[in-house]
Amino acid sequence: MALAALLVAALGTACGSSADSGPARKGGKGADAPAGAAGAAANQAEQQKATPQSRAAAAKKWKLAKPPLAAPAPPKTKPEITTRDGFEVEGQEDLPPVFTTVPTEDKVVFLTIDDGAEKDPEFLKMMQELKIPYTAFLSDYLVRDDYPYFKKMQAAGVTLNNHTLNHRYLPALSYKQQREEICGQQDTIQKQFGKRPTLFRPPYGNYNEDTLRAAKSCGIKAVPLWNAEGFPDRMDYREWDRDLHPGDIILTHFRGREDWKGTMPDMIRHVMKTVTDKGYAVARLEDYL
Repeated sequence: MALAALLVAALGTACGSSADSGPARKGGKGADAPAGAAGAAANQAEQQKATPQSRAAAAKKWKLAKPPLAAPAPPKTKPEITTRDGFEVEGQEDLPPVFTTVPTEDKVVFLTIDDGAEKDPEFLKMMQELKIPYTAFLSDYLVRDDYPYFKKMQAAGVTLNNHTLNHRYLPALSYKQQREEICGQQDTIQKQFGKRPTLFRPPYGNYNEDTLRAAKSCGIKAVPLWNAEGFPDRMDYREWDRDLHPGDIILTHFRGREDWKGTMPDMIRHVMKTVTDKGYAVARLEDYL
């Protein structure tokens, strides 16, 4: 168990500057909140019918180096999701899979954003106008002062997932304490946003067997981690080749100038320049799970 916690130590400063839908083992159907499902469907349809001219105009408005590439249609057959080698805990076959990349040959990556500290209205406008899909993992202690901000996000098609109540280092807690952190956030998200998540990301990417057992008992089906992390001025990578790969999950955070060198839109501009220059589109994670 201790080995698993060390193996999944967070990249760089993941979640370090601040104190749904998902797959079963064989890849289950997505489960957005009602408003989110409608928003996601509308966003997917808009992205598919957006003309190169409209994408270019939105990119110019938001000062992107290039227009984002359009994602392909979601796969009709979802990939089988399994735990990444070396990330297993004892009894893993009966626990939610832990993964950093979705198996696909599509040249797509997935953008995920953690915690909820920064609530920048310009970020919401930017992502809607550029039609860039992303998935949020929320910690209630940072979100509770402005639930309406995240309701707007959900209405635009973003799935709101579990990142615990208080963003504690879970392997240091008992099973009961971990369950309170995870199930408590499940209850909070259901109460505030109308849907119990099925995706969970442990704070700092650290977990042990108790974490996954507790998550499963709370209704969690999968534990997406990440293979790259985005900042306003750089990208960090997990793999030795320091590059993106088809199906990679990208982590970033709800942060502002007080925490890093730029705003959320600055971060998106840098991440999208990297993604687009490498020939990738950003796809909706839930479409592949």
